[in-house]
Amino acid sequence: MKKFAAIFLLTAYLFSTTELHQLLRLPVVFEHFAAHQQKNKNISFLQFLDIHYMHGSPKDKDYSEDMKLPFKTADNCASMVSPVVIPPVAHLLENHIVHIPEKELYIPKDELIPSSYLSRVWQPPKSC
Repeated sequence: MKKFAAIFLLTAYLFSTTELHQLLRLPVVFEHFAAHQQKNKNISFLQFLDIHYMHGSPKDKDYSEDMKLPFKTADNCASMVSPVVIPPVAHLLENHIVHIPEKELYIPKDELIPSSYLSRVWQPPKSC
């Protein structure tokens, strides 16, 4: 199913953004060749292609029919490429165990200031 969807989307993209849709006019080539063969029995298919594709588009009696052939006219297809970057799949639900080592808090005794000592700073000055 994925392969079919991929082929379908690629075909739809190519037919809509390039001149590949001109290939849908291929039956017109054979019909026009049959009309030329009725007029001239000795014409080969390669001569037919040479007349219609190698010498430009001369204005002859069947000019309007010639312009219906594939790749004779441009349909002004515009193709624009916009790159799309698909990020890699992120596995958000995976459980990773992280070991954080516990550190002991060490406070040296000479840096420890008792709170009673700090309260003396805010007392009024004493007279001696």
